[in-house]
Amino acid sequence: MGLESATTYEAIRARVATPLGTSQWVSIDQAWIDDFARVTRDHDPMHVDPQWAADHSPYGTTVAFGFQTLSLLTWLQHEVVRWPDNALYGLNYGFDRLRFVAPVPVDSRIRAHFALAGASRDDDGRIRLETDVQVEIEGEQRPALVARWLALLALRE
Repeated sequence: MGLESATTYEAIRARVATPLGTSQWVSIDQAWIDDFARVTRDHDPMHVDPQWAADHSPYGTTVAFGFQTLSLLTWLQHEVVRWPDNALYGLNYGFDRLRFVAPVPVDSRIRAHFALAGASRDDDGRIRLETDVQVEIEGEQRPALVARWLALLALRE
């Protein structure tokens, strides 16, 4: 359930403390990890060298970059959260808190859970949304990432 039918500030506030949805599972393979390393120019062997990781990593295998998991949030959110029909724009406003709780081993599957945690007005009349995010690793107790994600939303009156 997104926010598409919540076309007023009051309607959005009424959805605070409710789930917005859960994304589909996404597989994180070595090629994707390697692509992220190339783009960010970070070739840490814990992420890109399977033999090094097998010999030296506390995880016994390569793992996705924490920032790679973070970078997927927008895409995962777009799967399940729709802006209200009368939205002019939404802006990423950053994070109040963010933790990389558990590593994402290569060939794992992840998905993200989103819940609206807060909504308030800023001085320009935009709505400041607070969304709790948890990225789940299939079959694991601990999540990969937990965050309080902030956005600014402008609605047509």
